[in-house]
Amino acid sequence: MFAQLYQSTILKNPKSIFIVLVIALLSFGYFSKEFRLDASSETLLIEGDPDLEYLREITERYGSKEFLVLTYTPNEPMISESSINNLLSLKYKIQSLNWVHSVITLLDIPLLNNSDAPLQERLEGFKTLKDEDVDRERGFKEILNSPVFRNFVISIDGKTSGIIVNIKKSKELEDIESKSKKEIEDYKDKIKKQNHQNILEIRDVIKSYESVGKIYLGGIPMIADDMMTFIKSDIIVFGIGVLLFIIATLWFVFRKLIWIIIPISSCFFSVLIMMGLLGILGWKVTVISSNFIALMLILTMAMNIHMSTRFLQLRKEFENKTNFEILSLTTGKMFWPILYTVLTTVCAFLSLIFSEIKPIIDFGWMMTFGLITSFLITFTLLPTLLNFVQSTNISLKEEKDSKITKFLGTLSINNNNFIFGLTTLIIALSVLGISKLEVENSFINYFDKNTEIYKGMKLIDEKLGGTTPLEIIIKFPKSETNENNEDDDFDDWENEEDTNDEKYWFTKDKIDKIKSVHNYLDSLPEIGKVLSFSSIIDVATQLNNNKPLGTLEMGVLYSKIPENIKTEIIDPYISIEDNEARINLRIIDSKENLRRNDLINKINYDLENKIGLDKSEFKLAGILILFNNLLQSLFKSQILTLGLVMIGIFGMFIILFRNIKLSLIGVVPNFIAAFFILGIIGLLEIPLDMMTITIAAITIGIAVDNSIHYIYRFKEEYSRIQNYEETLKTCHSTVGVAILNTSITIVFGFSILVLSKFIPTIYFGVFTGIAMLLAMISVLTLLPSLILKVRPF
Repeated sequence: MFAQLYQSTILKNPKSIFIVLVIALLSFGYFSKEFRLDASSETLLIEGDPDLEYLREITERYGSKEFLVLTYTPNEPMISESSINNLLSLKYKIQSLNWVHSVITLLDIPLLNNSDAPLQERLEGFKTLKDEDVDRERGFKEILNSPVFRNFVISIDGKTSGIIVNIKKSKELEDIESKSKKEIEDYKDKIKKQNHQNILEIRDVIKSYESVGKIYLGGIPMIADDMMTFIKSDIIVFGIGVLLFIIATLWFVFRKLIWIIIPISSCFFSVLIMMGLLGILGWKVTVISSNFIALMLILTMAMNIHMSTRFLQLRKEFENKTNFEILSLTTGKMFWPILYTVLTTVCAFLSLIFSEIKPIIDFGWMMTFGLITSFLITFTLLPTLLNFVQSTNISLKEEKDSKITKFLGTLSINNNNFIFGLTTLIIALSVLGISKLEVENSFINYFDKNTEIYKGMKLIDEKLGGTTPLEIIIKFPKSETNENNEDDDFDDWENEEDTNDEKYWFTKDKIDKIKSVHNYLDSLPEIGKVLSFSSIIDVATQLNNNKPLGTLEMGVLYSKIPENIKTEIIDPYISIEDNEARINLRIIDSKENLRRNDLINKINYDLENKIGLDKSEFKLAGILILFNNLLQSLFKSQILTLGLVMIGIFGMFIILFRNIKLSLIGVVPNFIAAFFILGIIGLLEIPLDMMTITIAAITIGIAVDNSIHYIYRFKEEYSRIQNYEETLKTCHSTVGVAILNTSITIVFGFSILVLSKFIPTIYFGVFTGIAMLLAMISVLTLLPSLILKVRPF
């Protein structure tokens, strides 16, 4: 019934079908201009993560601007006349860019120890290194020894200084609630373009100062922008690389132009229609889905090779049938196996929907729609094009049997025990490797050592106190607010007509608590710069001729400090209104063997058990926590999805083959390949990241295709031949060749990803490639050995 309908509508009307396909191509092609990229850090966060809400709340409370960091290592000493003049001129040059809010350099730091005037006077009329009448040596020494600025604005060796470039807040986001989705997207795109422009502008400025020393750029906006650039180049490089490679493979397999043109048109149609669909749906390609075009090309290709190979084999077998009859036979025989391969692969990609991370969910949906598109194109465009061609142009010269499949076939028949022994060894190794798997996410190791991102981050890590920020908020119990107010000295201060309650907030208990947490964090080797109210007190103590300040003096000093100094120096670290203090620190991201999850757990444990805080008295927040949540949740969801993929695929095998033994035999080789690849990653001690974590599910989904084609053909041939060994030889020389060809295409297709500048993509390409190779070998050795052993028919 279905076959007749298909023949009468599609196979018998090649011209009208072709016209319909071209119209579809043009209309979707038009929308492919809406195809967008997105590399913002939001794409990598978990939807509705409470830690994200908390971070936004803190950012709101303590005020935080977006900023870029420059590292400046002059050729001459830091405070030589020329270095200071160059730094000043660089500062003014950057300051003149219209998107810059302020630029803070070594030369803007208030020098409070530079004269012997009374403290109040020094505070009000403070000097900086750029002033004429300043003792520069003394000033520089003060900054180098400053608890606040050392290892933050100036490296400990005094040779590298940091320049903070604060970016103006973007306008126009006022009544965002009333805006439509499209307006918000356009606004985000505008911000991204603006950000890209900003980075280009500041890089131009930096370039013009190359001669005065080494200057690197760092900061979140730059990382986001560079990642965008990488994704763009990745998509182009992979797309073109995979395409060229596919053409080469097709030539190698078929040696005839027509067999290159037809599959390539299928690929072209599928990809363009899919890009149009993404444009219409407004889905964006992110770091994670940037290889989606390459994947689609590879998978469309595989379907086409199977169809074409079968068509040619039937053409050879029934020489006197017409093209139309052969097409009906081919599509009839290939419909179910190809449909099932699509469904099993879709099952693997749909498993990604169970992760809580939007780009991974989107990637799952993209590939699902992409596979359905490829399937439809393969069964409409391919037969249509073949209908236009004379049958004499199609068939190939007499082909020799593939040596590789012949060898693997003989191996399966004669060396059964060797194959089972090797399989057992592989399973043991996989279990060992998988037990060593861990997830870890170091931004800095995502980039090649030669990239600007890497060099800048490494220098900031080593010289200026680390890159990844972490916040620790200490909440004080209510009762602590008004303790030590019965101070004897207190009456002397009363004559102020000052009803300011804020100064009573500073109690010994609070200060001690902040200090002990600060010192504990400072002692951890993974942590770079720690800043808190405690650092400010250390500065004040230095200014007070190293006499510690009483809590009351602190209170009074707080109410006396000029407002502008207060907002810059004190407000970021305490919130009297909320009765809490904030400690801000940065992790040294490039530290060898840094384990972020362990570090977070250690800090949480120690604050409670060593420092003696109650669980309700502190909370960790920041980018570090968000990324850690992301990875831990990915790890959990992937373990879960692997199980789902296996059950789903096993279920499909049972429906397809209606034979439990056969279904088990069919899935085993692929599951082993997927586990072995995870095992290898574990044994090599490569931590899983956002991309490599999806390898196992994808491997199973794609590799299972080989099993389906092989078993389907074996079943068909066996009913004719009625001898296991002979059937095996026939299958290895027919469908085995198609499996070998598609697998080689897939393996090399994935290996194109090695050209990426983004390390996780490289790992993804290499390991998926290896996994496909393993899956192919096991389908052509272990699978037939199991069939011979179990004899399921």
